[in-house]
Amino acid sequence: MPVLLRWEGSSQMFALVRRFLQHVLPAVIRPLRIVWNQIVGFLFLVLAVSAVPRTVHSARELDGGPEALFRVFLGGIFITLMAAFGIYSFWRAHKVPKLR
Repeated sequence: MPVLLRWEGSSQMFALVRRFLQHVLPAVIRPLRIVWNQIVGFLFLVLAVSAVPRTVHSARELDGGPEALFRVFLGGIFITLMAAFGIYSFWRAHKVPKLR
């Protein structure tokens, strides 16, 4: 019987640990989600900005050929998509629910 007495209060302990984690984890996860969304947004904006010089260079060398026009068009789409993803990610970081 000593073994049974040893485990007798374990269900109360598990309930206490579970209650503690339910209280603490949301307070830890929210800031991590905010930081993660900001890092992802920053990386997307860096990708968008890094493509700008090449797209501007391609636009200046535009000679009316389909290849040059396609290169400028593709660069513009890439910049627009990366900037949109970056801005959306920052917006999501701002919209993470606050603690009550």
